[in-house]
Amino acid sequence: MKRNTKPVPLEPAFSHHGPVQWRQLVDWMRADDVITAAEATRTIARCSQAESAQPALVRLAAVGVERARDGQPMDVEELTQYLARRAGLDYLRIDPLKVDAGKVSDTMSASYAERHKVLPVQVSPSEVVVATSEPFIDDWVGEVERQARRGVRRVVANPADIKRYTAEFFALAKSVRAAQKLGGAAGAASFEQLVELGRSGRPLDANDQGVIQVVDWLWQYAFDQRASDIHLEPRREQGVIRFRIDGVLHPVYQVPPGVMNAITARIKLLGRMDVVEKRRPQDGRIKTRTPAGDEVEMRLATLPTAFGEKLVMRIFDPDTAVKDLAALGFSPHDAERWERLVARPNGIILVTGPTGSGKTTTLYSTLRRVATEEVNVSTIEDPIENIDPRLNQTQVQPQLDFGFAEGVRALMRQDPDIIMIGEIRDLETAEMAVQAALTGHLVFSTLHTNDAPSALTRLMELGVPAYLLNATILGVLAQRLVRTLCPACKQPDEAASTQLLAEAVKPWKINSGAYRPYKPVGCVDCRMTGYRGRMGIYELLTVSDAFRAQVHGDVALPALRKQAVADGMRPLRLAGALRASEGATTLAEVISATPPLS
Repeated sequence: MKRNTKPVPLEPAFSHHGPVQWRQLVDWMRADDVITAAEATRTIARCSQAESAQPALVRLAAVGVERARDGQPMDVEELTQYLARRAGLDYLRIDPLKVDAGKVSDTMSASYAERHKVLPVQVSPSEVVVATSEPFIDDWVGEVERQARRGVRRVVANPADIKRYTAEFFALAKSVRAAQKLGGAAGAASFEQLVELGRSGRPLDANDQGVIQVVDWLWQYAFDQRASDIHLEPRREQGVIRFRIDGVLHPVYQVPPGVMNAITARIKLLGRMDVVEKRRPQDGRIKTRTPAGDEVEMRLATLPTAFGEKLVMRIFDPDTAVKDLAALGFSPHDAERWERLVARPNGIILVTGPTGSGKTTTLYSTLRRVATEEVNVSTIEDPIENIDPRLNQTQVQPQLDFGFAEGVRALMRQDPDIIMIGEIRDLETAEMAVQAALTGHLVFSTLHTNDAPSALTRLMELGVPAYLLNATILGVLAQRLVRTLCPACKQPDEAASTQLLAEAVKPWKINSGAYRPYKPVGCVDCRMTGYRGRMGIYELLTVSDAFRAQVHGDVALPALRKQAVADGMRPLRLAGALRASEGATTLAEVISATPPLS
């Protein structure tokens, strides 16, 4: 686990022993010029009236003690950092995804940790790193060193985090052990037991509760960490749990194979899937709530592997599908053109890009904006990724010979105004989309192409005549997702080369004077990656009369690109470089996500 970069330490307060008192902290901060004399007086008056049972750091944060340098209130984390410097110890903000709860529980008991208000956060062959909010109490160190047979290194952490994670980590370890007893060596016998108990409606016994608690913990942490996907991956020795956060997979936890099987069985049961069937892929859905009470839907997909069933849960946060164009990453230039495009009464609008580039989010956000009470918006999807009451959504059923083409044909008899087709994969679906547009409907769909102009050539390769494309295509939006820099830790990149920028956007030019690049640094808020969240970068092709003149049987892709640019399209690489010049992301992220300019 990485530690935060700490300022120059203060002179350690070795003379102090015992619990940290709020009054002593105020005196130290005044002596170190962290707060002014007037603020110290006000803080003492306010703290005297505050709740006495609170830890000293929490109590000072609650009354809003203000820094001397800018008059801003200090939160618990900043106060904890100050205390760490005063004590001459490292400061640590606990990252739950980097703590092995099993090793934590092997180091000490839950009651011992709660009594001494400490929490092991890292165990290596040579030492145990223990978080504490009482750096001047160390009488427990020798006992832990004897028990663990390792040296102890103390770090200072937020007392609220220590209290929360002490309860959660030890509960998780207890649940995993209970689940392991339930699963046994292979876990097979418990599957049928779990299924029968669930189907019978009778309450699960105590052992089953361990599986339930592990699953609840898994979802809670996925929501807390802003994960978009949860991967349960069986291995020969240990099952691996990973979260995808901002497009990157992070290892979370390892569990015995029997526990992994029991967790998978529990989730399949909740998703109304066949728990006993493990030889073929299955799909399911679960709707649940976050600890804050927000409703979240998850799409489940299983896949047989050499060591058992792999399960992936795609998390759909309703908030991500109602973003405005600026929140999605549209520049004002493209947002205005996109608004004009989707206001057209009929025609085809395509969104292109590889899997995971945010096409679905863009389409759902757009559909929810146009789905008023005056229009009928119908979709045909595979699968339905986010259920919305404003849309009439239909799932394709290939096993029933009900694909995209058949779905569009059926939708045409449902008096639609706007139709969304999940993907144009073949000529029959493309022809139905064209037919719907020609008969007065606005059609949205997706394609897998590298850029916007390539969508026209792809449709012609499928067999759609050029004259029909000219009559129906309104525009094509190509997009990619790039990670955005963490606002808490990003710093100006003085070493950034304008020459690299010029090479990246050649033959275009960006004013080097407007280039204000930032670099990723890394902090606890962004999990030490330097990036937090993702944004879209877009190239929007709008079909003009001049562009239609270029669309014919022997069309050349460079000619289409040239005309699209003349009509106002900014290529993906250029759009990304502009966002990097604004400090929203990095040029390296843009280059890795976008095709080169040609």
